[in-house]
Amino acid sequence: MNINIRIARREDCPRLMELVHELALYEKAPEEVTVTLEAFEDAGFGPKPVWKAFVAEIDGQIAGFAIYYVRYSTWKGCRLYLEDLIVTEEHRGKGLGKLLFNQLIAEARELGYSGMVWQVLDWNEPALNFYKKYEANIEPGWLNASLSKEQLLNY
Repeated sequence: MNINIRIARREDCPRLMELVHELALYEKAPEEVTVTLEAFEDAGFGPKPVWKAFVAEIDGQIAGFAIYYVRYSTWKGCRLYLEDLIVTEEHRGKGLGKLLFNQLIAEARELGYSGMVWQVLDWNEPALNFYKKYEANIEPGWLNASLSKEQLLNY
């Protein structure tokens, strides 16, 4: 098995979207994925990219990825925000998640960020256990808040 971690390219986007849909099924929210492939590609590779990603390939096929962007904290400064870490179900347990996560840590260190942050569902025991191996701080007490595109248009 030949594993390769590399920076994502525009031509990877169709496969990355397949994995996004797989993650949404796992998280019991497939209807929540509303971004189009075109919008996804533009957000990563258009004139004003807002995300970057690393992909994990096995024998040339993308089996996982980690998508991230810069988050600014008024308390801590620039931090790497991990939006999604996805390894397709058939390839879990092969160390791809660890390789991707370690690549993110190296990226945050290289860019001089003050840390790395992400969210994890409280019922996702495999993910919680994975992050605990890194001695990650899992903070209680914060609630997610959001406004949809439709709600934004109402104001």
